[in-house]
Amino acid sequence: MLMMVVFVVPRTFAADSWGSLELLGRQVDPGTSARFPFIPDKSFEASYLNTPVFVARGARSGPTLCLTAGVHGDELNGVEIVRRTFSRVDTSTLRGTLIGLPAINAEGVRTGNRYLSDRRDLNRAFPGSAGGSVAAIIARAVFTDVVKQCDALLDFHTASNRRTNLPQIRADLDDPATSALAVHFGIGIVVGGKGPDKSLRREATKAGIPAVIYEAGEPYRFQEDEIERGVQGAGNIMAFLNMTDDQDREMSDTRVYTRSRWVRVPLDKGGFFFADAELGDKVAIGDKLGRIIDPLTDEVFDVVSPDSGEIIGMAVPQPVLSGYALFHIARQRD
Repeated sequence: MLMMVVFVVPRTFAADSWGSLELLGRQVDPGTSARFPFIPDKSFEASYLNTPVFVARGARSGPTLCLTAGVHGDELNGVEIVRRTFSRVDTSTLRGTLIGLPAINAEGVRTGNRYLSDRRDLNRAFPGSAGGSVAAIIARAVFTDVVKQCDALLDFHTASNRRTNLPQIRADLDDPATSALAVHFGIGIVVGGKGPDKSLRREATKAGIPAVIYEAGEPYRFQEDEIERGVQGAGNIMAFLNMTDDQDREMSDTRVYTRSRWVRVPLDKGGFFFADAELGDKVAIGDKLGRIIDPLTDEVFDVVSPDSGEIIGMAVPQPVLSGYALFHIARQRD
């Protein structure tokens, strides 16, 4: 399906108002870049929010694009996408500002832990609060001090919990500015939806900041293809926002899916899971997707598709129990 898009023209900026950026107590001058810790002091409390902050201030006026990753500490592809994108920016030709938060859950990135030290999911804590949990405090600091300063947001993720995702954009397609970002990222697959309540991209969109998620690959490791595709997508967005002069980027035909569902292990059908289908396969109702073998009885249960659509996420082969999510199938609304 090709998506009809209301193209949003990025807002213009007066050249005579363009100067240094003040962010988190640091000054970044036009035509320069900086990398610094979110909180500069070395107190015990500061260690909870020790994510690095990357800022590139263009020599010329333009919008502010924010790149975020590592909200879930085990999702590494996005961490490298943000670092690699920032390292390739030329501030002498950049229009506007690029802000990168490559490892919001910095301790989780270091230790391979999806969650924060208080065992909460940071991506269910935005926009946060000053008097809440550690997750709420971190979410408030990131959202208030950085994200709300941005004109658009790209949030980078992977699958979780021994699963893998087909490269895809997730976006609230009811918002025209967000739809435009989704299509111009340029990877070809867009899955519609507002996102979970209190997730970063949903709260950013509610605050008037167009925001999309790029989902690709597996947790716990770097995957070169997914990383380079994400860097390319970020570059596509920078060109679309007129932050760069790279106007010759190729755009994929966009397949837009408005609904998706997980195929799960039925009750009492746990065992060893093996997949027959692959990411990107187009499936119809009744198609065999995989099989589960009970290792104690050798009984085989075939996993079949309840929908027609495209496989955009799936579990890797592993032991599974009742209710475990095996295949994520995206489809059009009935």
